[in-house]
Amino acid sequence: MEYLVGIQGPDFVLVASDNVAASSILQMKHDQDKMFKLSEKILLLCVGEAGDTAQFAEYIQKNVQLYKMRNGYELSPSAAANFTRKNLADYLRSRTPYHVNLLLAGYDDTDGPGLYYMDYLSSLAKAPFAAHGYGAFLTLSILDQHYRPDLTRDEAVELLKKCIEELKKRFILNLPSFTVRLIDKEGIHDLEKLSAGAK
Repeated sequence: MEYLVGIQGPDFVLVASDNVAASSILQMKHDQDKMFKLSEKILLLCVGEAGDTAQFAEYIQKNVQLYKMRNGYELSPSAAANFTRKNLADYLRSRTPYHVNLLLAGYDDTDGPGLYYMDYLSSLAKAPFAAHGYGAFLTLSILDQHYRPDLTRDEAVELLKKCIEELKKRFILNLPSFTVRLIDKEGIHDLEKLSAGAK
């Protein structure tokens, strides 16, 4: 029922997540932030079982911050993605696996922007665009058709709006609002919340 989406441009990554916290058929909250700031230029988007998402994302968040304190520099998005994937894989093989799906987005001064897709089976892939949740079934085709590696920021926002309009039109569930953030060489920027409106 939850939805995460990420779009990588030539010098930025645009990410969005819905704000609904649901339990079974009930909407518990409509202002849930599903993005966790790992560093000044890295965001982890996390959906899945309610307890698992908070516990796993905060565990990764604190360990990435601990790494910076011990070593004096931050992990790159690629290193943070591999660290996250390793922990997810280790827990998958334990008695207490985490049922979470993740997008990790960030900007590295050397390698530029990066968007990484991870699922609950701890697979990891670097992707130009990615989505999680039931909404991904409806919007990946739009991303595939309209995505270009040289998208401007305005074009990426318009593409994101197309995806949200498709959810509004086709998805049986109401996802009323989305948190949207952009990561570039300056850091993480909040963009205005997008609304899918009522059906």
